Amino acid sequence: MQRVLFHSTIFGPIHSRRLGTSLGINLMPNDGKVCTFDCLYCEAGFNAQGPGTTGLPTRAQVATDLEAKLAEMHAAGQQLDVITFSGNGEPTLHPDFNGIIDDTIALRDRYYPEARVSVLSNATRLDRPDVVSALGRVDNNILKLDSAIADTVALIDRPTSPAYDVNRVIAQLSEFGANCIVQTMLLRGTYDGHTIDNTTTAEIDALIDAYRTIRPAEVMLYSIDRQTPARQLVKVPSEELEAIADRIRQAGIKVVTA
Repeated sequence: MQRVLFHSTIFGPIHSRRLGTSLGINLMPNDGKVCTFDCLYCEAGFNAQGPGTTGLPTRAQVATDLEAKLAEMHAAGQQLDVITFSGNGEPTLHPDFNGIIDDTIALRDRYYPEARVSVLSNATRLDRPDVVSALGRVDNNILKLDSAIADTVALIDRPTSPAYDVNRVIAQLSEFGANCIVQTMLLRGTYDGHTIDNTTTAEIDALIDAYRTIRPAEVMLYSIDRQTPARQLVKVPSEELEAIADRIRQAGIKVVTA
C-alpha cells in the first residue's frame, strides 16, 4: 500500500507546477493519513493506512516550526513564492485551523511579505463558519471539484461522509465566488470493476455549469503526475487537457493547466 508523503509538519521548499517555490505545511499526522475524501489518485495513499501514532501538531508547534524555517530561509536569501497547506489529508480538519491561518499570515508578513498563503482543500468543511472565515483570509483559496456529477464523485473522490452532496458543495463554493480557485483533476482508468472517466462530454458540460454557478477567479485543470494508489488510472495527455481547457474558456471561464 502506498504510504504518506510527508513526514514532518513543515516540508520543502519544493517546486509546485502550479504555485512556484512552495514551503509546505502538513497539519495531519506525520505517520498516517486523515481525510474526508479517499481519492483514488491521492499521492499520500488511501485512508486505509490509518491515522498513525503522532497525532496532529499543535497550533504552537506549527508556528514555532514555521518561524524557524522561514527565518532560516530568509537568512540564506532563499526565494519563496508561496506557503501551502497540503499534506497527509484535509488541512481544514485541524481543530485550530482558523488560528493557524492567523499565525501563518503574521509570520509570512514578517519574513516574506510578497509570498502568498495557499490552502489546498477538498471543500468538505464549508459548513463550518470558522473554516469559511479562515479560507476567506488566505491569498489562494484552492478548492476541489473533480466532478459535478454525484456518481462520479463517489467513484473518484470517495467522500467518507454519506451526507456529502456535490450540489450543496457547489452552492457553498459559489459563496466565495472570485475569492476562490477551483481545482479539478481529470483522469481515466478502472478501479474495482468500475470505469473511471471524468473527461466525457457530459462530465465537462456539468463542470462548466458548476463553474458558471461558482464564478471562481480561475479553474486549475490538471491530471495525474505521480504514482497513484489505484494503479490502473491513466493521465490525460496534455494536448487533450488543453483542448478541454479551451472548451471551458469558450464558456467565459478562466482556466490554467498544469
